[in-house]
Amino acid sequence: MRRRTLLTTVLTTAGALAATAACGDGDEGGDAAAAPATTSAGTGAFPATVEHAFGTTTIEEEPQRVVTVGFNDQDFVLALGVTPVGVRENLGYDASTRPWAQDLLPAEPLPLVGSTELSVEAIAALTPDLVMGTYAFLTEGVYQQLSGVAPTVGDLEVSPEGGSTATWQEQLAATGTALGRSEEAEALTAEVEETFAAAREAHPEFAERTVSVVLVLDSGYYALDSSDPRGRFFTDLGFTASGTTGEVSAEQVSLLDTDVLVVLGATREEFAANPLAAALPVVTENRTVYVGDFSEDFAGALGFASPLSLPYAVELAVPQLALASDGDPATVPAEL
Repeated sequence: MRRRTLLTTVLTTAGALAATAACGDGDEGGDAAAAPATTSAGTGAFPATVEHAFGTTTIEEEPQRVVTVGFNDQDFVLALGVTPVGVRENLGYDASTRPWAQDLLPAEPLPLVGSTELSVEAIAALTPDLVMGTYAFLTEGVYQQLSGVAPTVGDLEVSPEGGSTATWQEQLAATGTALGRSEEAEALTAEVEETFAAAREAHPEFAERTVSVVLVLDSGYYALDSSDPRGRFFTDLGFTASGTTGEVSAEQVSLLDTDVLVVLGATREEFAANPLAAALPVVTENRTVYVGDFSEDFAGALGFASPLSLPYAVELAVPQLALASDGDPATVPAEL
């Protein structure tokens, strides 16, 4: 539980992905008459069993009404050709406008079943036959309540060696199994992995650089490691993660002076308000990429960390990371 509590605190403070899920009454529900999702499962795909942190869930038949309660699960379902009948609100970012999924989203907004807290009542009103929450930070109690509504896939179990959250590949594999679309999930995994491989091949210098990815908090900074989806994005591009992780005080900012620095949640001017930060060589030599606002599309794509959003994020980030890595202080990366 410690990993969930700590990670939840960091994400909530940053206005990004997550907060601990709990049952509540005040969140928006949807219309139970919403159109069911359309899927095309492979022959013999059911019954399907998915392992997760709360045990195993068996889906007996192809689901037709899927509710996603994870902070990014809706993208994984959409990517496999299924339109959910209810979704969880993404904190700090208007997911209804996300450009990487516009051609897959219906014309009408998808019903919301919660934000920081989940409304089990709103979920039940949508009469789902599957609830997906592979990145939901569910408690045991809420999981049990959801399981009483429909077969529920909870947060994926992560080994101590695997970090604090499942990888997007693991999420996609679990979603593919639950929907009876494992072959499609495998093909999509290979496609997205090739996007990262092409970026690494085009920029071999990334492999020679260490990177610090840091959230700017009111009390200082929080350095993400490569087990966080946002930190993992940069190591997947070839960078080596910094050895500094966790809370970093304003006075300890020199710990962030690595080959490349990615600042989440502050503009160049805001980060430089700390004189110690402004004086860092990684800042003065323009080896820093700034992601100033969590409401912007790149930050949203980084937070979703999905097979839909990641190629979009790669396209935006790689040119700026190349400028930060070229060894020329005269080249200034643009804010993402």
